[in-house]
Amino acid sequence: MFEIRIICDPADTDRISQALATAFTTGLARQHPTRDGQRTRLYLTADHRPEPEPWPAPVEAYALAPSIISEIGWTARTAADRPFFDALNREFWLRKAALLDRIALSNEADSTASDATDLATRAAQRLIELDDTADVSDPRAYVRQQYAHWAKNQ
Repeated sequence: MFEIRIICDPADTDRISQALATAFTTGLARQHPTRDGQRTRLYLTADHRPEPEPWPAPVEAYALAPSIISEIGWTARTAADRPFFDALNREFWLRKAALLDRIALSNEADSTASDATDLATRAAQRLIELDDTADVSDPRAYVRQQYAHWAKNQ
């Protein structure tokens, strides 16, 4: 962990804080005026972002997964058994996103692949929102990673 100090124009503080937050894991920016009152001093604690784990290949991620037909049945039963207003839990969204990813992977050579890919990506983004995760470059790879972790711990 290290400390960053920047002296800048007050109008630039938000832009600089955001740029640093994309490059590093940062704490809250502390702001103080300079002695002359014309500029702002920003102080931030920062740390290097950890190297992300490599995304697992689909074969590796879904090695322990039940058949697609079985997962379709589980997903349908789970969705039907809950009241409309009840928020479904993370396991449901993870398994649904993984199911849609597997369907999209199996249809890649087919003309319907774009629809399946779109649905898989949207389900993956829903899981990412639920997990409150930022900066995921490949939503479907994130699903594979999370599914592999989940399946291994079942």
